[in-house]
Amino acid sequence: MNILVLNGPNLNMLGVREPEIYGSNTYEDLEQYIQDIAEELKLNVDIKQSNLEGILIDILHYAQDHYDGIILNGGAYTHYSYAILDAIKSISVPVIEVHLSDTTKREKFRRRSVIRPACLTTIQGHGFKSYKLALERFKQKGELTHDS
Repeated sequence: MNILVLNGPNLNMLGVREPEIYGSNTYEDLEQYIQDIAEELKLNVDIKQSNLEGILIDILHYAQDHYDGIILNGGAYTHYSYAILDAIKSISVPVIEVHLSDTTKREKFRRRSVIRPACLTTIQGHGFKSYKLALERFKQKGELTHDS
């Protein structure tokens, strides 16, 4: 199974940006963590990150013919990018939304996800482990069913 892990704006600043929320581990640490978990689960992963909305959309479109699943941390775009929502809806590849922090316990504007309706599920608030839980979900037998 080929999985795309797609990270949005400011994830590249892990370890520097708000360590009281996101911790002191770097983006490189996150990439290594994801690769290690994928290897354990016998999944192939490609990890990409962009701060630009259009690039994220182009990567989602590309995923249509190249991946079996997508783990998406849209960063702040999660809360207002209808363009990313439309990109997810335009492909048949299942998407799991992930967040390092629990957005329901953060600022009011972060509590709403406009991309959630197009995603299988949302996993958040577990730090790096959010990605592990998403990878495990894809590995499970029922990985392609939408949460209600």
